[in-house]
Amino acid sequence: MSDTTLPLHAQIDWDDQGRPHSRQYDDVYFAINEGIDETLHVFIEQNHLRQRFADLAPHACLVIGETGFGTGMNFFCAWQLFAELAHPEARLHFVSVEKYPLSRDDLQRAMQLWPELAAFTRPLLDQYLAIHPGFQQLSLDGGRVTLTLMIGDALEQLPQLDARIDAWFLDGFAPAKNPDMWTPELFAQLARLSHPGTTLGTFTTTGWVRRSLIEAGFTMKKVPGIGKKWEVMHGVYSGAPAAPAAPWYARPAPLPGPREALVIGAGLAGSATARSLAARGWQVSVLERHDGPAQEASGNPQGVLYLKLSAHGTALSQMILAGFGYTRRWLEHLQRGQDWDACGVLQLAFDDKEGERQAKLAAAFDHSLLHQLDREQAEAVAGVALASGGLFYPEGGWVHPPALCQAQLNHPRIRLLGHANVIALRKADGLWQAWDGERLLASAPLVVLAGAADVRHFPACAGLPLKRIRGQITRLPATVTSRELRTVVCADGYVAPPRGDEHTLGASFDFHNEDLAPSVAEHQGNLALLDDISTDLATRLRTAELDPAQLQGRAAFRCTSPDYLPIVGPVADVEAFNQAYAMLAKNARQVPDAACPWLEGLYVNSGHGSRGLITAPLSGELIAAWVSGEPLPMARAVAEACHPNRFALRRLIRGK
Repeated sequence: MSDTTLPLHAQIDWDDQGRPHSRQYDDVYFAINEGIDETLHVFIEQNHLRQRFADLAPHACLVIGETGFGTGMNFFCAWQLFAELAHPEARLHFVSVEKYPLSRDDLQRAMQLWPELAAFTRPLLDQYLAIHPGFQQLSLDGGRVTLTLMIGDALEQLPQLDARIDAWFLDGFAPAKNPDMWTPELFAQLARLSHPGTTLGTFTTTGWVRRSLIEAGFTMKKVPGIGKKWEVMHGVYSGAPAAPAAPWYARPAPLPGPREALVIGAGLAGSATARSLAARGWQVSVLERHDGPAQEASGNPQGVLYLKLSAHGTALSQMILAGFGYTRRWLEHLQRGQDWDACGVLQLAFDDKEGERQAKLAAAFDHSLLHQLDREQAEAVAGVALASGGLFYPEGGWVHPPALCQAQLNHPRIRLLGHANVIALRKADGLWQAWDGERLLASAPLVVLAGAADVRHFPACAGLPLKRIRGQITRLPATVTSRELRTVVCADGYVAPPRGDEHTLGASFDFHNEDLAPSVAEHQGNLALLDDISTDLATRLRTAELDPAQLQGRAAFRCTSPDYLPIVGPVADVEAFNQAYAMLAKNARQVPDAACPWLEGLYVNSGHGSRGLITAPLSGELIAAWVSGEPLPMARAVAEACHPNRFALRRLIRGK
């Protein structure tokens, strides 16, 4: 991760009228008396949004793109108008890039200037946490409104966006104050993301901005301004559509037929997928072979929001950063203390190599995400004696995964079918049919396989290189003194503060054992992990007096892929894929014209390993975005790195 992506918050001074003024750009965010009027005139009117919102069909989604989120005023005004005029089943997706996001305190202070917008500012403020570099998606108004913030430089973030924008708000600081943003490179990205008829509004009429937008394919026109702005600009994209993506990543055509879906599996991945689809107007049947949700790997009493990051901005690291923020915001809907706790996570620097790795991370990321603690500081945070200091994630914590699954499934458009063991899928009359032997369980045009490694039982996914890893946790009764543990502490394993009267300790890694009965040997192994974390805590928990054979625990299978990224997206017909792209074995640089032979309406969401709490909820949003044609909730390169086709593509290129 380069220094340019460090998320320095906006440095703000407040004038005597309470207006925010940017130190970075030496410019005001808005005019105190005319701010909302300016927004309505420059962005709402020039993009004809009143009419467009009123004309939106049920389930249609209007996508607005913005440069410069700032205080969010444009977003609030657009949302207010959308809420007033649009059909109740229509959706708004607002995508905004911001190099210097306001801190939560500054955002709250700015919002106090618009009491008339409180119905919209308050819900955003409630969700405004864990806003870190890259893509951060927020779900508002019961999922009817989506806000995707891209935190970072516009010229680094916009090329990563996979979206089709309907209207642009060009609202960075003035070109004279912020020349780095108003560039031909930026306008080329606006054109790439536009389609014929995409509109644009901007307050600036600077000649070179106008000429550059015309060169990029926009037809531009000056129109009378408002207040101190004599003129503003309106534009319409009339250039050529963007070049399509490589066919193996190009989006499948939208599905015909009713908005009905089957999701197979009611763990973290299945529950999240069902919720994201239901929020977009799909009627979802979740088929679960057990009697209820979260019965397998998602059923542990406590899971950790554990961020294993890289200082090099890898696809996995970007996914974790985006997924962590998304999950962390979701948890605000749950009962704190019972269903989750933001107690922080402490990763011990158990040897010199780990200490060096942690130092690199501390240099690469913002202090609010993670920072190093020496041993004394770490013990003060944890409340128990420790062998070393480490890296502290103050926004992390533990989650009761079944509560998260249950909360996501609690939606009027979702029905959970228990004891529904899908053995076979068949396609008939454009519908996928889920069969349990001779019994037809349900059918729909869309099916998402979210049953961890069991997705390989279906021929279309048989070749996915998923492996199962057995993990066992140990439940330890809390004592008066063990309750002083105040944060999750991790080394090779983890121990969490108590939920109710129990601590969770784990988890083992066993690649060979297929037996789900908890074993005494792995309880002993977990107790050894606890000794490595804190002998003081082991003493407080009186582990020396415990009989491992009497301990309670739970074993389940994690499911992971060779590159540790989840497998999320549309599924292709493997044989037809190999034939269509056979020439890649000779020349991997070719991009053949042949369309990808998708298995229409079949998607997969699997391979989350031990990071499911962080990656599965966002992957549910990714599936819904693929299906609905909406902006992807993560960088394009990250979505491609998670795509099911990556394995077939690699095999072809390697000639296997």
